[in-house]
Amino acid sequence: MEQEIRACLDQRRYQDAFDLLLPEFQNKVFRLAYAMLGDTTMAEDLAQEVFVRAWRALPGFRGQSSVSTWIYAITRNACLTALKAAGKKKESSLEERGIARAAEQADRAPSTHATIDVARFLDQLPEKYQQALRLYYLEEKSYEEVSRLLGWPMGTVKLACTARARNWRQR
Repeated sequence: MEQEIRACLDQRRYQDAFDLLLPEFQNKVFRLAYAMLGDTTMAEDLAQEVFVRAWRALPGFRGQSSVSTWIYAITRNACLTALKAAGKKKESSLEERGIARAAEQADRAPSTHATIDVARFLDQLPEKYQQALRLYYLEEKSYEEVSRLLGWPMGTVKLACTARARNWRQR
């Protein structure tokens, strides 16, 4: 699909390119937005905004990256802007007591099911770590993809994902 979209862009057939791009990426954009925002309504609104931005930016697409990287970058930037505007972007250390406390509480919580309540566990973490864990574990993105999408160094992504994962896997 990537090659077909690029061919349309090279021929300046922007409507055709968009007609291919939308069904190819609409679910992926929504899932990334949801992973970063944690809210269905916000993710739906943001996904629409992303495709409006993409439509407007198609004539300027230079092909220096893949179409998927380009659309994910638009999505990521829109999510970060939305989080900042909503006052949800929190900076904290991986060693912050609140993170350790949330992980400990998740470990101590009585479990009547074979699975853990991932959503409850994620909700107890600071927003930036929720994003990394959702992308890596729920969206099954690689460390490299999470690093690129969040703009984090690879080591930080690995540390964030593996430190939190120990608490999930011990159950």
